Amino acid sequence: MTELLTSAQMRAVETAAIESGAVTGLQLMERAGRGAVVAALQTWPELSKGAHRALILCGPGNNGGDGFVIARRLHDLGWAVDVFLFGVAEKLPADARVNHDLWMQFGTVNSFDPAAFSQCDRPELFVDAVFGTGLTRPLPDELATALDPRMMGNWPRGPAIRRLAIDCPSGLNLDTGTMPSEDFDPPRLNSAHLTVSFHALKMGHKLALGPTLCGTVKVVDIGLQGEAASERHMVGTPPDPQRARLVTPEFAHRPLPRHIWPGAMVAKLRGKGHKYDYGHVMVLAGGVGQGGAARLAARTGLRAGAGLVTVLCPPSALQENACHLDAVMLKASADAEAFTRIADDRVTSLCLGPGLGVGPDTRALVGAALAHKGGDRAWRETAVVLDADALTSFTEDPDALFNMTHKRTVLTPHEGEFARLFPDLAQSKRASRSKIDVVRDAANRAGCIVLLKGEDTVIAQPGGGASVHSATGPRAVPWLATAGAGDVLAGLIAGLAAPGTAPDLFCVVEAAIWLHCEAALAFGPGLIAEDLPEMLPKVFASLGTQETSYEVS
Repeated sequence: MTELLTSAQMRAVETAAIESGAVTGLQLMERAGRGAVVAALQTWPELSKGAHRALILCGPGNNGGDGFVIARRLHDLGWAVDVFLFGVAEKLPADARVNHDLWMQFGTVNSFDPAAFSQCDRPELFVDAVFGTGLTRPLPDELATALDPRMMGNWPRGPAIRRLAIDCPSGLNLDTGTMPSEDFDPPRLNSAHLTVSFHALKMGHKLALGPTLCGTVKVVDIGLQGEAASERHMVGTPPDPQRARLVTPEFAHRPLPRHIWPGAMVAKLRGKGHKYDYGHVMVLAGGVGQGGAARLAARTGLRAGAGLVTVLCPPSALQENACHLDAVMLKASADAEAFTRIADDRVTSLCLGPGLGVGPDTRALVGAALAHKGGDRAWRETAVVLDADALTSFTEDPDALFNMTHKRTVLTPHEGEFARLFPDLAQSKRASRSKIDVVRDAANRAGCIVLLKGEDTVIAQPGGGASVHSATGPRAVPWLATAGAGDVLAGLIAGLAAPGTAPDLFCVVEAAIWLHCEAALAFGPGLIAEDLPEMLPKVFASLGTQETSYEVS
């Protein structure tokens, strides 16, 4: 399941299932605890044989109830289990209390005492079942200290201690991916090697610190059924306005063949036609010595499948650009008025910003681009991708930009550019709001699609549709943090959006960010921006035949 639920959405799914009579809370807790044990033993098969020891720290809510089920199940498998309760048994929720009492038939429950941990024998599995979804406050100091991974060093040296978290490492806000802290104190970090989530990923698993602190994340199916529990919109179709989704080739817990997604998002992989059927991209370049970024975007647009790509540059920069361009066409355009004359009704996609320069000339070009019409042959507005200088040029008056955008406009800022356009939504001002929340607000304000770049790239469109591409875990590409990579992404979006048969623009943007990462993975360490467009043929070739099983991570 690729939906990224909020804590409230997850509670609503569980409540609907329980109120329908299809399942009880006690049954869900039993499935969750047993599923967590199965996930742990699949991850660490060496623990599935022989006698082992676990230390389980249970919390005062239903997360603690899961922990008691885990204790009982491990005991059934022959494990020695030490259980501690952060809380009071008499105050546990009803279902958690039932599982507390069931465990008491097999073992004891110790009161929370970090000093007593080290008096137990060294465990091979440490289970954090204290707090899961819904926690938005900092952990109490004594609990934060007990959960600090460095505490594992208090035991005498021995076999590795594997850390398993239920829902999330306690203290992680699963709506934001952040660790709350008091005032300006640094957060007390808690982490796991394996995190088990139930039914679906939560937003915090893929945002901010979430991927780092959660380690590998496995989603366990606990049998929730019904309309509320069903995944709503598959990647490659317009997004659900309430539920964010992960950009990955998967739907309903099953992998999608690559020719279905993202293959169907690449028009040239789907049919026949002449060059104008695949659209004409125009990329506007800066002056002398500033054309490299635009050339990167243009070459990527051509590699992405656009039928034609033209770079427009000031007359003084013609010779420089001509020395670098072959298949990409080149024309002189001195200003916005010249652009309007040159960009005819066969231009279907525009890319502005990379290396264009900051100032009134760029603002005028952006206005002319956003006013471009496709004429009688066009059935929808020209796609306009605005990046870098095209965004920064509106720092003093963002509303001037927002008043010109239309639904086929895409803004692709990094955090710095985002803060210039939306200063009240900058990282330093978000408080308890998630990156998804603020990008949704930005899209509504701007009236167009906004893609906020990062390891946790968030895409949103007006009305609430949102998705996250997580370049973490097996998709981590630190070498993508290189000058020009964003210019390539802008060109990739413009090229994929250019054909008349290109899918919904939001879906095109999702595919572009995934393909961008895939190209970087295909090249590997040592990557520079020029390598990215050259890897696209290899990536595209894999889409027709490769059907890879994806594990949620």
